[in-house]
Amino acid sequence: MKDNEIIDLYWERNEAAIAATAEQYGSYCHAISYNILHSNEDAEECVNDTWLGAWNSLPPLRPNRLSTYLGKLTRNLSLDRFRQYHAKKRGHGQTELVLSELEDCIPVESDVEQSVDEMVLAESINQFLRAQPERKRNIFIRRYWYLCPIQDIAKAYGMSESKTTSLLFRMRNELKVYLEKEGITL
Repeated sequence: MKDNEIIDLYWERNEAAIAATAEQYGSYCHAISYNILHSNEDAEECVNDTWLGAWNSLPPLRPNRLSTYLGKLTRNLSLDRFRQYHAKKRGHGQTELVLSELEDCIPVESDVEQSVDEMVLAESINQFLRAQPERKRNIFIRRYWYLCPIQDIAKAYGMSESKTTSLLFRMRNELKVYLEKEGITL
């Protein structure tokens, strides 16, 4: 079933939308959640919460890319659950490790205000990534959006783990310099 057909089912409030979504995007959303939580049970719960979130938000939203929308819902739900569990207990530290890698090049939120408007920061990061060669961009996204382990990324791209780690380190440094040039205070 095509994305627009699935979205139409949501707009019609037809419960078949959930089954169609699960069939089309269940594995994709589970992989995103599992990379964050490292628990099949927790990942499954987040995926189910994703379907509920889609049901509650479609309509009024009508996303251009359903996969991206569902991926973002799943990722946010999984990160919320990760924060609840404090990853070292149940996530084997992988998520905390990935997030700590970005600390030096992404501003930290404060409780009252964020140091940079999130939309400006997101657009700056997107511009940085658009300027990168496709392979480097995809490696960066797999690590920092999908939270894939270095070992899996290295295997997928036929690289050594040390080369992958080095490439990501250089990209983080380049991102930091880029954001500073854009006037984003770190």
